This record gives sequence, structure tokens and C-alpha cells, in this order.
Amino acid sequence: MSIHMHMRAVAESEIRDDHTWLAAFMWEAWENHPDEYAAGIAESIDKVWGYVNDLYAAADVLDADADDFWELPIYGGRPVAHSADADPSNPPLGILDPPEVSQAAGFLACVSFDELWNVAGAKLVWAGWDEAQVRQEFLDYHRGLQGFYGAGGRSKPRRGQGGVGLSGGRVPVTAIRRWRRLAS
Repeated sequence: MSIHMHMRAVAESEIRDDHTWLAAFMWEAWENHPDEYAAGIAESIDKVWGYVNDLYAAADVLDADADDFWELPIYGGRPVAHSADADPSNPPLGILDPPEVSQAAGFLACVSFDELWNVAGAKLVWAGWDEAQVRQEFLDYHRGLQGFYGAGGRSKPRRGQGGVGLSGGRVPVTAIRRWRRLAS
């Protein structure tokens, strides 16, 4: 069994803040993931997303004024639980509203992967793993998130500004996140 964090961009006007609707939307999005990934409106990270978050946490060490924007790409937003008494071990859906999407894009545009890796990389290379291979895997995730949030290869906004991607011209944009277990 594997588990993925699946992210999908959607125009704010097209979303319903309802777990049942969001779950169905994300299920369909997962079924169309290859096409949506190619279109730049979806991203997924396998079971190491928590470690990707740990990499971004190094921004706090690098910049005391980071304003915790490093938390947004992975764990940011607000949860949409399936019920009031939801089991925390059954991860809810999460929604990043347009201001948080912009802040995540700004953070990813400004942060240096190399600097983050210099601070956190040693903790992310597990015993017996090749450091260059692990570094490349995290760099690929970082670039994927930059592309998803619209921060890679575009003009570099200052931290806290952005909205430079994700929407494909449709703004404001919300990012929906779901943790999905898959049979192997």
C-alpha cells in the first residue's frame, strides 16, 4: 500500500466547501491525474510529503522573517473534515484559499533549495540511501511544487505576493489537498 498527498488547483468560484462534494471532486481528479498533472493543475507527492515539509521548515533557520510561509506548500490551509467527530488518523481534505496560494507561490519563488538542503539535507538522507539520489528526489518535489503553485520559471514575486500560476488565467485560485491511500 502507498499513500500520496494529492493537490489540485481550482477556480475559487467552482469550489464547494462541503466534504462530500470535495471528496467526489478529488476522486475524479485522481482518476484524471495524468492529464491534470500534464496541464499543470495537479501535483502529488508520495509518502515523503512530511519530509518535504521538514525541508521547508529550514526556512525558519535561514530567515527569521519567514512568517511561517514555509508551512503553506504542504500543510497550509484549513481542514475540511468528513464529520465533527472525525478521526485524526483519517486525514481530511484541506483547502488553501487564494491568499495562501499566493503566499505559498511567493515563498517557493524566493527560497533557495540549495540553502534549504544545506540546513536540512543531512536529516533527510536515511541510513543506506545515496545522498545524491535523495537530494534529487527532494529537488524534483520542490520543482514540482514550484510549478504547481506557479513559482517556478516565472517572475519572482516578493515573499507574500504571488498568484503567478495555478490559475491558468482564472483567478482567484484555491488549492485542494487530499491524502490518498492506494493499494500497491
